[in-house]
Amino acid sequence: MTPSAPSAPRAGRREWTAFAVLLLPLLLVSMDVSVLYFAIPAIGRELAPTSTEQLWIFDVYAFALAGLLMTMGALGDRIGRRRLLLLGALAFGAASVAAAYAQSAGMLIAARALLGIGGATLMPSTVALVRTMFRDDAQRTKAIGIWSAAMAGGIALGSVMGGVLLEHFWWGSVFLVNVPAMLLLLVLGPLLLPESRDPAPGRFDLPSVLLSMAAVLPVVYGLKEFAASGYGPVPALCVAGGAAVGVVFVRRQRGRRDALVSPELFRRRGYRAGVALNCLAMCAMMGSAYFTTQYLQSVLGLGSMEAALWSVAPSLAVGVAAPAATAAATRFGRRPVVTAGFLVAAAGFALLLPADTDSLPVVLAAAAVIGMGVVAVAALVADLAMSEAPVDKAGSAASVMETGQEFGGALGMALLGSLGTAVYRREVEGAAGTAGLPAEALDAARETLGGAAAVARELPGAAGETLLAAAREAFVHGMQAAAAGGMAVLLTGAVLALWWLRGERPRPADDGRPAPADPKAAAV
Repeated sequence: MTPSAPSAPRAGRREWTAFAVLLLPLLLVSMDVSVLYFAIPAIGRELAPTSTEQLWIFDVYAFALAGLLMTMGALGDRIGRRRLLLLGALAFGAASVAAAYAQSAGMLIAARALLGIGGATLMPSTVALVRTMFRDDAQRTKAIGIWSAAMAGGIALGSVMGGVLLEHFWWGSVFLVNVPAMLLLLVLGPLLLPESRDPAPGRFDLPSVLLSMAAVLPVVYGLKEFAASGYGPVPALCVAGGAAVGVVFVRRQRGRRDALVSPELFRRRGYRAGVALNCLAMCAMMGSAYFTTQYLQSVLGLGSMEAALWSVAPSLAVGVAAPAATAAATRFGRRPVVTAGFLVAAAGFALLLPADTDSLPVVLAAAAVIGMGVVAVAALVADLAMSEAPVDKAGSAASVMETGQEFGGALGMALLGSLGTAVYRREVEGAAGTAGLPAEALDAARETLGGAAAVARELPGAAGETLLAAAREAFVHGMQAAAAGGMAVLLTGAVLALWWLRGERPRPADDGRPAPADPKAAAV
C-alpha cells in the first residue's frame, strides 16, 4: 500500500487505445447478466421450457462464470492473458450464435453455459491486462475507475438493449448483438493488446481446479436458493459442503509451489482488504437491485420497457462516480474516499426507509445514491487489490477478486432478499388469510408479489383489489427491512475500511505527461 517508484513506466496512446478495446468484452459480459430479463416471455412461447428449465436458462450462466473464474485466471497466467482473452472471445461469440438459434430449452441452457465459460475467461483477463499495461499508480487507478463504471453501465444497458431489440426483432437478437463486438476484439486484440504471462508458473494443478469448482458452485447455488425460497435443508447442506471443500482447497494451495491461487497474494494486507471490501460492496448492491427492479414492475405496475428506461436514470449518476472517486483518492488517499463511499451508499438505503407504494422519485434517487457509493468503493478497492498483486500473478489475483464479487452478489441476494421476503410473507399471509383463500391460492400469494397479483385477478370485486394493495404494502415493508439490513452491511464496511486501510497515503496525480518513447511499441 505504498506509492510506486517514480520510475514506473507510464502508459501512452497505444495502451489507452488497447484499453478501449478491452472495454468491449467487459461491456458484453456485464450486459449478459441482464439482457435476458425481457426475453423470457418470448423464449417461453417459442421453446416452452419447464419452470426448472427456465431457472437454469437464467442461472447456468452465473454458475459457470463463478465456478471457473479462478481456473481461468490461473490458466491465463500460464498460457498468456491475451491468448486466453481471444480464445474466450471466440467461445463467447460462438455461444452467442448457438443461443440465438437454439431449437429447444436444453440447447439454450447448453449455450448459456458456454457463454458463462467464455465470460470466465474474459473477466480476469481484462483486469490482468489492465494491471500489465498500466504500471503507473495514477494511470492504473484511472483505468480501473473507467473499468468499474463500464461494468456497472453494461448491466443497466443490457436490460434496455434487450427491451429495444425485442420491440423490433425475435428473441435471439439479444444474443447476436455480441457477435460484431467479439469479431472486432478478435481483429484488434492481436494488434493492440500486449501478451503477458507468469514466467515461472509451474504445472497446472488439475485437482485444485476440481476442488475450486466443488467449493464455489454449491455455495453460490445454496445462496441463490436461500434468496428464492428461504431457508431449506438442501441449500444449507450445499453451503456447508461447499465451505468444507473450500477449506480443503485453501489447505492444498498453502502447501504447493504451483498453487492455483498463490498464497503470496493473501500475505499482502492491501490485497486481502481489497477483496473483502469489494465483496461487502457487491453484497449491498445486489440486495438493492433485487428489490428496486421488482418495485418498478410489480408495485408501480410499469411495463417492462418503461421500467427498464426508468432504471437507466440512476445509471447516469453512477457512471460518473468511479472517475470522481479515483480523482478524489489521488488527492486524499483511498481510506477516506472508500469510507465515504460506504457511507454514501448507506445513506441511499436510508432514503428507502420512508418509501411507500407510490414513491418512484424516492426509489430512483435511492438507487442512484447506492450505486454511486458502491461503484466508488468497488473502483478503489479493485485498484488497491490489483496494485498489491505481482504482475506475474495478475490473472490469478483478478480471478479471486471477481470470485469474491460473485460471492458478494449471491450473499446479498440471500441475506437481504431473504430478510425482505420473510417480512413480505408474514404480512401477506395475514392479509390473505382474512380473505378465506384456498390453500393453493394462499401459497401462490405469499410466494411472490407476482403470485399475489395473479391470485387477486381471480378474486371477485373489491376482494382482489384489497389483496393486491396488501401485497404491495407488504413488499414495500420487506424492502424497508432489507434496506435496514443493507445499511448495517455498508456501515460495517465503512468501519472495516477505516481499520484495514490505515497508513495508506495519497499518490501523485496523473499529470498527463507523455509516456517515454518505446522502440518496441513503435515497431509493431
